[in-house]
Amino acid sequence: MTPAVLEPPPNPKGGKTLIVDAKDDACYPGPSLAFKEAGPDDQIFLRPGVYEDSVFVAARPVRLIGAGRDHVTIFSRRRGPFYLQQVPEGLVSGITFRYVGSDQHSAMNVLDSSCTITGCRVMEGILSGIVIYGPECRPTFVENEVCLNRETGIFIFAGAKPYVARNLSRDNHHFGIAVRDHESRPDLVRNVCRGNMLSGILLFQYAEALVAENDCHDNHDWGLVITPDCATTPPVEELTAVNQLDRNPCGAVLVTDRPLESIGR
Repeated sequence: MTPAVLEPPPNPKGGKTLIVDAKDDACYPGPSLAFKEAGPDDQIFLRPGVYEDSVFVAARPVRLIGAGRDHVTIFSRRRGPFYLQQVPEGLVSGITFRYVGSDQHSAMNVLDSSCTITGCRVMEGILSGIVIYGPECRPTFVENEVCLNRETGIFIFAGAKPYVARNLSRDNHHFGIAVRDHESRPDLVRNVCRGNMLSGILLFQYAEALVAENDCHDNHDWGLVITPDCATTPPVEELTAVNQLDRNPCGAVLVTDRPLESIGR
């Protein structure tokens, strides 16, 4: 466990820093209340604690910084704890996002947004852990842990083009990372996908992706599964040369037109 960050970093935008601390009456009790009063150049800093909240940020910059993902948790029972929609830029870091309800929600939703998400943990979504979607969706998602979600850890679809690098996607019920749909073109670089109950990475329904230096091991089925209508850089026949995909019980790469047959889809 890394030590908690107890003081907020300098705000590069020059705005205010709003402090969230449920135990301090001089601070905001939760992040949603802080966002209601934050200006476009302000940042929000979460001190160590567990916050029951559902944060929705739309059409404005975001700068939400926690004391560390081992020390700050935002959880929700009734909807996903974190939604970004048309966010043009910003930073989200140092927070665990946890969905603890029973309805069909993910732990993090990113629609048509372009901010950086780093140093976070995304867990226990009933759907995927994080969904990244929309033709204008170009976030940078790096150095996060995505775990224990009921479907796929990181799901990219509907034309999204994120940069997804150096993440650990582990122990999810389906795939570590999945990419779907025509015009979805992520860069998948140096991610680790392990312990997932299907395969490490899935590309299907006309998706494209850069797939380089990823390590997919000890998943239940394959390292990578791809449908014939998809395209990768490098080509499929070269993927095993630039990725570690072979430490899986079924093998390194499977090309199939029925990638979800084992779960009845």
